[in-house]
Amino acid sequence: MDTEAQHTERDSSSDTGEESRSVHSGGRGGFSWRGPGMIGVACAVFLLLFSHFVVQPFQIPSSSMEPTLQVGDRVLVNKLAYRFGSEPQRGDVVVFDGTGSFVREAPEQNPLAALLHAAGAALGLTEPAETDYVKRVVGVGGDRVTCCDKGGRVEVNGVPVSEGYLHPGDAPSQVPFDIVVPQGTLWVMGDHRSQSRDSRDHLGEPGGGVVPVEKVIGRADWIGWPFGRWSSVEPTPAFRDVPGAAHPAGGGHG
Repeated sequence: MDTEAQHTERDSSSDTGEESRSVHSGGRGGFSWRGPGMIGVACAVFLLLFSHFVVQPFQIPSSSMEPTLQVGDRVLVNKLAYRFGSEPQRGDVVVFDGTGSFVREAPEQNPLAALLHAAGAALGLTEPAETDYVKRVVGVGGDRVTCCDKGGRVEVNGVPVSEGYLHPGDAPSQVPFDIVVPQGTLWVMGDHRSQSRDSRDHLGEPGGGVVPVEKVIGRADWIGWPFGRWSSVEPTPAFRDVPGAAHPAGGGHG
């Protein structure tokens, strides 16, 4: 009896200790959030690094690239497309930082809010920064881009371009222009011309409407969301007959 009583008492004490350790120290009998938490942090860091250096989701905020890209699409921007000596080509759909060309300077933000927004944008969860744009390259350095010819089309280096990607019913441009694209820059336009503020709208500003190549973030190669629109952003044959740059040494207005 004494032995049994002592054994019972020891068991009670032992259970209490185990329960205490389980609740307070996350011991063997309990559950700890430390493991899943560390895995979650590691995954978030990996995604941010992958987005920063390789492929970044980019949420389409406006209708300026319809019908190619729809409002709310998440495109996957290939940041390696121009990393190893390659440069944007006519017809590429590119994402770029418009600071200094489309906007004079980035708007001031609360540092913490800016950091959180940048992280959300990097994962495609929020709209991109106000200074980021997505447009199609129509002219590269040295090209003479004009509009419009007798048929109402854009010409590049004297060759009219049949822009099959334009929004149905849109004219190539309601605004006439004639420019020689400076070396190291791009002339860019939206596919929904009547709804796009692009190089045409900034001709009289300090940047002259062109975008420096070093401001290009990457090429929009795929539509990753929504599921029903999973596809690649196909290259266009519109510029296949355009000859090389007619003005390789210069740039400026024609």
